Amino acid sequence: MTLLRLQNLSLTLRNRPVLRDVSLTLGAGEVVGLLGPNGAGKTSLMRAALGLVPAQGSSSLAGLSPRDRARAVAWMPQHREIAWPVPVERLVALGRTPHLAAGRALSPDDQARVDEAISRMGLDGFRTRAASRLSGGEQARALLARALAQDTPLLMADEPAAGLDPSYQIATMRVFRDLAAEGRTVFVSLHDLGLAARHCTRIVLMARGGILADGPPSDVLTPALMAEAFGISVFHEQTADGPVFQPLDVL
Repeated sequence: MTLLRLQNLSLTLRNRPVLRDVSLTLGAGEVVGLLGPNGAGKTSLMRAALGLVPAQGSSSLAGLSPRDRARAVAWMPQHREIAWPVPVERLVALGRTPHLAAGRALSPDDQARVDEAISRMGLDGFRTRAASRLSGGEQARALLARALAQDTPLLMADEPAAGLDPSYQIATMRVFRDLAAEGRTVFVSLHDLGLAARHCTRIVLMARGGILADGPPSDVLTPALMAEAFGISVFHEQTADGPVFQPLDVL
């Protein structure tokens, strides 16, 4: 089942080419890590795929109505803002909005989705706390819980592990793997190559606005491709506990 199809997607911002003829298909049951150096076009690719910025080419999501798109994909942007001191539970419940008729309260099923999302992100003790008064990492988890409560086939998250401590980074990536096991797909932008190596089922590596490589982590996270994309040397070893991947030095 195809959840996202991009064909020859190109984008120019302020007279500068940002994306160049990007074609990509995402199916069900994947954790797809989007990697690349700063300025490679990762955030622009996600935003163009969602139809948030005008681009040439086509995206299977961009032509949907806002309501249909919100039922097809949940989006967690890199820049997070919680402007109002609403309780965490109410913030997470906003993820159910695309599924509700105007003025209608949460059904028992809606509330169950909210409760599941809160538990998955380890926020049971934060339900009544004002979301705007959480730490940066806690806010990130609350916003991700809101995206999970949306209960869409596709979740797109731009740097969701940024600001999280190591235990919650790992826990978040495990949640993504669980979603994939349930038949959903996560498209996640990451800078932590070690997390990508251990938890993604597929890597899309970007450089200079295009896709440099696309495939299993073992095929993409190679010394040659890391040198070409990032200009770094790396250490990579398969252990009994899974792959260990560590950037070493600038070339």
